[in-house]
Amino acid sequence: MNWEYGDGFTIRRAANEESSEIINLLKQTAQWIKENKINQWRFLLEGNQDEEIKQDILNEKTYIVLKGNEVLATFTLLSEQSEWDRHLWGDDPSSKSVYLHRLAVSSTYMKRGMGKSILDWVQNNVGGTEYLKLDCVAENRKLNNFYKNNGFELVGLTDGHNKYQKLTKNCIE
Repeated sequence: MNWEYGDGFTIRRAANEESSEIINLLKQTAQWIKENKINQWRFLLEGNQDEEIKQDILNEKTYIVLKGNEVLATFTLLSEQSEWDRHLWGDDPSSKSVYLHRLAVSSTYMKRGMGKSILDWVQNNVGGTEYLKLDCVAENRKLNNFYKNNGFELVGLTDGHNKYQKLTKNCIE
């Protein structure tokens, strides 16, 4: 299923044959982050997450944002906690939360509001959930401000990672 949203952009689940392109976008983003002296996502540059990324695509948990055939952004939504989520948030098998991971925007579309548009889309389109949850490195001031400015509430700190959550539209209405 494709979702259209303004200016000719489409959001859809990623296909298996797009795995390499998605991994490449994530690594380019990680390299940009490193070059800007931000301590986040260095593990992606080492390839340690490639298999997990491929599995999330295979399991239809990863989405892409397209303009025409060009992949401009990617993100992963997990309705069940990953091992990392359990580590940060604690075990919550009855949770009605969705966990956002690996949100990356192509450098050509950074600072154009795409990240905010993606967060809005996720909040408006996840069904049967109460909270949208995510984390980021606590010392990454720019990313922390981005989440706060988009209405996420800082709810804790675990192992140097700030934890944020936001009620989804399904709960607010």
